[in-house]
Amino acid sequence: MAGHSKWAQIKRKKEATDARKGQIFTKISREIAVAVRQGGPDPEANYRLRLAIQKARSINMPADNIKRAIERAAGEGSNATNYEEITYEGYGPAGVAVLVETLTDNRNRTVSEIRNVFNRSGGRLGESGSVSWIFDEKGLIVVEPDNQHTADDIALAAIEAGAEDVTPLEDGTVEVYTQFQDLKSVEESLEQMGFKVASAEKVYIPNTYVEPSDTDAQSILKFIEKLEDLDDVQEVYTNMKTEADVAMNATG
Repeated sequence: MAGHSKWAQIKRKKEATDARKGQIFTKISREIAVAVRQGGPDPEANYRLRLAIQKARSINMPADNIKRAIERAAGEGSNATNYEEITYEGYGPAGVAVLVETLTDNRNRTVSEIRNVFNRSGGRLGESGSVSWIFDEKGLIVVEPDNQHTADDIALAAIEAGAEDVTPLEDGTVEVYTQFQDLKSVEESLEQMGFKVASAEKVYIPNTYVEPSDTDAQSILKFIEKLEDLDDVQEVYTNMKTEADVAMNATG
């Protein structure tokens, strides 16, 4: 899956400043809360919660924070905030297609903040369906190598388990892509075979890419960072082919 590296994003989040980490932890706490309210506090019976906990652990969120987020959401008579899941669509700098996933308790505030980032960056927020057709919903499992398994071992096992595609990365990590409905079964198969699953989640993969100039790519990356800085934004997806490379160059 050229042009998309979730592992690069995870590593950036791991290396974030303390202030940035606090915001990331808060966002994951929201995801945990929504998962608990939808399916209960037991990650064995609630797959969405299990994925949220995996995501939290992948960026070194303290176990106490995870536990508190689950307990708050599961408390009887809990007055915790109810969040609404909304995905916004539009075009960013240089015509890049953008999907923005949010969890919000105030949709008017959220759309205003997102529209402001689009407008200030030379993009425009679109209507529902304006760019979603450019993306396919997939499952993504990030598997780390260990002393017993090489990247080739991971790739072969993933394909046998029903994965659509695998992308080995330079550090030995392997990104495993599945049909979204196969995410749970492939992930569980890999874990049962003894592989180290770092994270598993739903992602949107472009079926058409744009290749901006280096200057435009830097502008797009800054635009993505501004969106990610908004408290209500959970994930940002684009169809910029060089997104991972630009991100790693900017932080390297």
